[in-house]
Amino acid sequence: MEHVIETTELTKRFGSLTAIDEISMHVRQGEIYGFLGLNGAGKTTLIRALLGMIKPSQGTIKLFGHQVKQASRIWNDIGYMVETPASYPNLTVVENLQVYHTLRGLKEPRAIDQIVDTLELTAYRSVQAKYLSLGNNQRLGLAKALLHHPRLLILDEPINGLDPAGIVKIREYLGKLAKEEGATIFLSSHILSEIAKLATRIGIVHQGRLIHEINTEDLPQLVHKTLYIDTLDNDRAYEVLVKQGLKVSKAKAGPLICKDKRGLDQPELLSEDLFKAGLAVRSFHIVQEDLESFFLRMIQPLPHTNQA
Repeated sequence: MEHVIETTELTKRFGSLTAIDEISMHVRQGEIYGFLGLNGAGKTTLIRALLGMIKPSQGTIKLFGHQVKQASRIWNDIGYMVETPASYPNLTVVENLQVYHTLRGLKEPRAIDQIVDTLELTAYRSVQAKYLSLGNNQRLGLAKALLHHPRLLILDEPINGLDPAGIVKIREYLGKLAKEEGATIFLSSHILSEIAKLATRIGIVHQGRLIHEINTEDLPQLVHKTLYIDTLDNDRAYEVLVKQGLKVSKAKAGPLICKDKRGLDQPELLSEDLFKAGLAVRSFHIVQEDLESFFLRMIQPLPHTNQA
């Protein structure tokens, strides 16, 4: 399958600061790749490098198999939005899109009406950009990125400022583009719970380095789970479970804590063992690590450097 985006040991330094550090990655056609990191982790720097806005200090970038060059014809196939999208403040939503339509050399006059309707900007067609809310300004930026039906979309924090309904709408639309039209989407975010609902693969960047890549379908197996067991006699319950070879911990007060894979996979067997030992179970439940805690755990082991 074709690699639409491919970087090799991509590095960008600003003086003594290394913003991105030897990032090697690839994104396949039709894939939605989520680039996840804290603010200042290097997400926007990487996106600017992909778009040819800044020159790498070292390493290579290929889009559609071609080296990135400003004059290359590949830009006709790319739509992008970087940080807070810029618009002509005194022009209306439609006028902004008309300017972009002309600059892109587009011939289809209905394209503007279609994207305005799709992104729910119809009520703001005649509103000057300077009067738009943050969320609607974000929609206008997305409209410009999508207007020419690009094969590759590069989006920096695309859901920033959107209300929950708007986030769902954009998520559904981008998912449809990838699934039905084969578009490739590269988007950055600092919110794992949102990006996990859309991306097929997630790269985690921290201190300028790509430290993990995860298939979204594998997330349920990667998050930590904890089984809490509370009986009428937790000291005795602890002895029973330890004799079964389970790793269980206990505090002076409160329920027993089990993170043993066997116990988590078959909690009903633990309950049965306790019942056979004559122990009445008061509560028995599994708590799953939330996605934001998982993300913070993924970046925790990385030692501190002077990168951002």
